[in-house]
Amino acid sequence: VLLRRIYKAPELFQLLATFALVLVIKDAALWIWGPEELLGPRAPGLSGSVDILGRQFPSYDLFLIVVGPVVLGLLWLLLTRTRWGTLVRAATQDREMVSALGVNQAWLFTAVFALGALLAGLGGALQLPREPATLEMDLNTIGAAFVVVVVGGMGSIPGAYVAALLIAEIKAVCIWLGVVEIFGYSVSFSKLTLVVEFLVMAVVLVVRPWGLMGRPQAASRNTGLPEAPLRAPDRWFKIGGMALLAVLVLLPMLTAGSPYLTVLFIDLLIAALFAASLHFIMGPAGMHSFGHAAYFGLGAYAAALLVRSAGIPMELALVVAPLAAAAGALLYGWFCVRLSGVYLAMLTLAFAQITWAICYQWDGFTGGSNGLTGVWPAAWLSDKRNYYYLTLALVVGGVLLLRRILYSPFGYALRAGRDSVLRADAIGIDVKRMQWTAFVIAGLFAGLGGALFAFSKGSISPETLHVGRSVDGLVMVLLGGIQTLAGPVVGAVTFTWLHDTVARNTDYWRAMLGAIILILVLLFPQGIAGAIKQVFDNRREAKNMKEGQA
Repeated sequence: VLLRRIYKAPELFQLLATFALVLVIKDAALWIWGPEELLGPRAPGLSGSVDILGRQFPSYDLFLIVVGPVVLGLLWLLLTRTRWGTLVRAATQDREMVSALGVNQAWLFTAVFALGALLAGLGGALQLPREPATLEMDLNTIGAAFVVVVVGGMGSIPGAYVAALLIAEIKAVCIWLGVVEIFGYSVSFSKLTLVVEFLVMAVVLVVRPWGLMGRPQAASRNTGLPEAPLRAPDRWFKIGGMALLAVLVLLPMLTAGSPYLTVLFIDLLIAALFAASLHFIMGPAGMHSFGHAAYFGLGAYAAALLVRSAGIPMELALVVAPLAAAAGALLYGWFCVRLSGVYLAMLTLAFAQITWAICYQWDGFTGGSNGLTGVWPAAWLSDKRNYYYLTLALVVGGVLLLRRILYSPFGYALRAGRDSVLRADAIGIDVKRMQWTAFVIAGLFAGLGGALFAFSKGSISPETLHVGRSVDGLVMVLLGGIQTLAGPVVGAVTFTWLHDTVARNTDYWRAMLGAIILILVLLFPQGIAGAIKQVFDNRREAKNMKEGQA
């Protein structure tokens, strides 16, 4: 019922709303069942085993092998042999035409959402006797589900089934191989199970961009309101910006009695730079990324390793670490810019998870799951106020530089490629090269944010580049407003402040945070900064109309 209000909104805003609901449901599960893991009993009559060719197979596993094709067949019949299925397939192709025929789209897609939730619940219930239910299974499950859908091909249910079987069998083979000697090097295939589905997805998307059984993706009709051309900041905007900068400069003196506030504002500034770098490729470039945390983490790990292992001064590490992140973006971007839409987003997620797995398992270099400690700034920055001023200077400079790039000919060419690839190609713009360059620039500034984060915390761990941080970045950009340049900064400050404030005041902070995000999405579908901009634009238009009438 809640999501019906935003069915006509861009898909990313629907994603943000569902993320908010996940936070609420997660804390609801914590309140009802507690934090303990829950393992369900086997179904009656399926607790034993069956002898097949001299080997014992659990009866319940054989039952699951049968259930899969049965559910697939029933779902295929529902979508291809019923009027409801015909309407669903038609609506995915052309919503406007289906609506013109008198079909209530809201109820139709509410039913689709309910069916998907039912199947997800069935999968969870069937899995419960094999693996316990935990509060952390949401991101793990949704990541694997995304991979299966994309590898199989968007819109192809048989493709998703084949992809699930393929990935499961490859995982089983990796476990069976164990450690293998290859040219004198020991390769642990069993460790690949953490990331094998993302490796498969990366290979499939590079070779066959639309999945195993998918078709080229049609252009989305839910693109939101057309984006107005960029305007140079007016006098009042500049005055407001200077006033805000003055407040930020005076902040350590105003909060001298509360050192924690200085630490919090350092986190706010770093989050703002991270969100601004993500917005650079999502908004003006039109490339959605689910794996931007990879470059944030590369910058953080590069800074930590340069200081700890290479003995490089912290000041030089702050220069080199962003370049390491840019190098990663250069490599990953070369593959990513060849795709578009959800396939591009999922390939960025695949590369991010591969990077996370390397950092998580390379104990001798990255510290493995324990990460790296003792990553402290130089002595003259040991005072948090001094480090705050350094962070403020670099973040403000980075955000302004990103803004300046968007007002340059490169920025205009980037937006031209986003709005119409064919027209941009016709006037001689190399769209892929522009997008690739944008990837590198975004990775550079995300890496700078990661380096600042590493020195502010004194340690670094694989969680820095986990998918959760990429999701946080998406929330920041969408919450602030993807169609405004100030949106990512506003969204980053709002989300980080809410996260910190709510988490310190209640055990069920996820539910409160999710509810607040959901309310903001429903009230401001263009984002907070987008709504504010709309108010000022309306006033400007009203003023111009009055002057014209006079």
